[in-house]
Amino acid sequence: MRVPMKHSYATQAILLPQSESAVGTHTVEEWRTLRIDSNDGVPPTSVAPLLRIAEREEKRLKQKVIKERANNKLKAFQVVGVLSVPGTQVEILPKIDGNNNGSVRHALTRMLSVALSLNLAESESSSMSIQRRDLLEILIQIFTQRLLVAARRGIPRRYMLQGEDLTVLRGKLDIDRQLVQDASHTGKLACIFDELTVDTPLNRVLYTAVRQLVSLSRTNENIRRLNELLARFENVTESANPLRENVQLDRTNVPFHRLYALARLLLARDWQTTSVGKAEGYSLLFAMNDLFEVFIGKSMRVALRSQYEVHLQQESHFALRDGQGDIFQLRPDIVVDDDIIVDTKWKRLDPSKRKMGISSADVYQMLTYANAYQAKRVVLLYPWCEGLPEQGICTRWQVSGSSTLFDVATVDVGNPDEVRPVLREIIHGSA
Repeated sequence: MRVPMKHSYATQAILLPQSESAVGTHTVEEWRTLRIDSNDGVPPTSVAPLLRIAEREEKRLKQKVIKERANNKLKAFQVVGVLSVPGTQVEILPKIDGNNNGSVRHALTRMLSVALSLNLAESESSSMSIQRRDLLEILIQIFTQRLLVAARRGIPRRYMLQGEDLTVLRGKLDIDRQLVQDASHTGKLACIFDELTVDTPLNRVLYTAVRQLVSLSRTNENIRRLNELLARFENVTESANPLRENVQLDRTNVPFHRLYALARLLLARDWQTTSVGKAEGYSLLFAMNDLFEVFIGKSMRVALRSQYEVHLQQESHFALRDGQGDIFQLRPDIVVDDDIIVDTKWKRLDPSKRKMGISSADVYQMLTYANAYQAKRVVLLYPWCEGLPEQGICTRWQVSGSSTLFDVATVDVGNPDEVRPVLREIIHGSA
């Protein structure tokens, strides 16, 4: 039997933001380093806890996160996001040419909005980048603003099966539990009944996310919203394992569907089970290769939806065949109309070289796709960087012995709202 834990807002302590001096935020670009220093760098006492959280994330992401180097520095690898331990927070941002940290956060937030289906309005992300908050505070702001709007209209309720021992029958009698009651001579009836309640699996996930964010947020505005949310969810209990709650999303709670997805995102890094156990901190990290791939794929679908059929991570073709059938399944990032193959690479091109720094392995992979799909074009898509021509198709080659075109193209993720029209131009084949 679940009994809601009552906690009157009137008796709760008002939560106050931690001071900026209490939690030092250190921002670094991927592949760059941070100094380990007690004065203005990462405190030496924070290094071991940060590395323990990084180890946990490396198992999930299957790639390196940060590493301590011999010259008293921490090196960040090809991930973005936040690592936080008591007193210290490390924010890793993508390397985007021609942008300061504020505009990079703006671009990263827009990429996450597309990749995670947050439907973040341009006005929302613009106001956040102006305030120059770190990525975690931006996501907390998105979550608390949206949850407050939905909660003020009414927290979803649902009839939930309850069990309670009563002096008069309510609902149905729980025979098994009643036998125990008779043995103990309590004189009460073991009742089972449906009761309309706010203490639902969905609300427990949302409330647990709010409780966790209380210890992470450091801005007055976010703390104020978190306090109000604690009051509005006062009859909801905290979940022992929010990622395992049996949440039902249906037409009765549509305004909370994306909020639930965002709550799971904010909770997942702290509640997932890993072989190294739970570290003493918080992490919210994304592999840039994966983020770039999903962002481009979803952007491509929207940009081309009225003209082309777009498949993401299609698994319909194989590289080889033997006497028993097909083997070595292929999975290109994007397939357009079954004859244009696009693969994304979060790597910097080198415009000073004839091959532009493109690896032979990537070329061979695209040739395999071209042969299996009998594609008329293959496209390797990279982030634009300084020194390259304008975004779009920057190089076109011809596949030897074939009519297939091999394009190298770029998009400027520093200007995410320009990405969709550029993708349309790339697929249209304008070289």
